[in-house]
Amino acid sequence: MRDLLRPAVASLLLLTLLTGVVYPLAVTGLAQILFPRQANGSLIVREGRPLGSALLGQPFDDPRHFWGRPSATAAFPYNAMASGGSNLGPANPELARSVRARMTALQAADPENRLPVPVDLATASGSGLDPHISPAAARYQVSRVAKARGVEEKAVGDLVEAHVRGRVFGILGEPVVSVLELNVALETLR
Repeated sequence: MRDLLRPAVASLLLLTLLTGVVYPLAVTGLAQILFPRQANGSLIVREGRPLGSALLGQPFDDPRHFWGRPSATAAFPYNAMASGGSNLGPANPELARSVRARMTALQAADPENRLPVPVDLATASGSGLDPHISPAAARYQVSRVAKARGVEEKAVGDLVEAHVRGRVFGILGEPVVSVLELNVALETLR
């Protein structure tokens, strides 16, 4: 029995050391060397202070800022520990109520805006953590943000256009605007 137990325990210890210590340290070290920004959470830093991650949405409700997609995460909006959608189907009355409430809030924040509300401003993403909105959703908010900041709409519109990211490799995905990056750039408009 001892002849069988000794190699089994030695194999367990060796594999635990290799897969539980050596491999994670090697992968972490390589990531820090080859992709340090991504390995550290793709943080957006301003004046040495991290403002957030480029990969996770944040709640913005001040009229002076662009607003992102609604978040359906549990406990509080954009909770990365509870990523997930609302799982409400198109026939669910609760989904219709939440979409109407969001549209009402958007229209109340900018009553003179007669543009149709873009769908991504009224519905949550599948993860509830989406940091991006469509260019149409950003353009929809330009007049509200410009009025709230006391700046020209053209300046805010130009800022939006400068922050539109096209399709990956020109063919993958849709054009998007990072809400956090756009809101950080707004601080340059005075």
